Amino acid sequence: MSPGRMANQNGEKDWENASTASSPTSIPEYTGPKLYKEPSFRSNKFIIHNAISRCCLAGKVNELQKNKIVEEMEKCQANHFLILFRDSSCQFRAVYTMNPETEEMMRLTGIGPRVISPAMVESIYKYSSDRKQFTTIPSKTMSMSVDAFTITGHLWQSKRPGTPKKLGNPK
Repeated sequence: MSPGRMANQNGEKDWENASTASSPTSIPEYTGPKLYKEPSFRSNKFIIHNAISRCCLAGKVNELQKNKIVEEMEKCQANHFLILFRDSSCQFRAVYTMNPETEEMMRLTGIGPRVISPAMVESIYKYSSDRKQFTTIPSKTMSMSVDAFTITGHLWQSKRPGTPKKLGNPK
């Protein structure tokens, strides 16, 4: 009998066959906490609804616009919604949905570009429901934890030609 075969009978590794002599049932299965957590695709619809109702479009004056946006969100099958602000003053412009694979944002309702790529994003925000305000996230990476964003200023430039100015005709 070869030395490798003798070691195999003692329960040590058989280097020739790359297996162990002990049976798999003798090794206890790990029952501790799960170390790897699957990414959650939980919806942030409720958070965005609260942000719109209590912060962005609060009050009777904005009720019509708020109701229209909430209705559009309810019809939509997306899991992740984002609010577009005009600038750092957090002035509401639109609601977008985000595709987690491509990280592109598609406008659901409101005013703004139809599609926004991550390169167009200037700053990102997280909504704090207890403080009822948005706080800047010091990052440029769009993720499922982002609730709102702004785009670079030059993207707000009107692409439609303006009405020509009337020249004053002397009378």
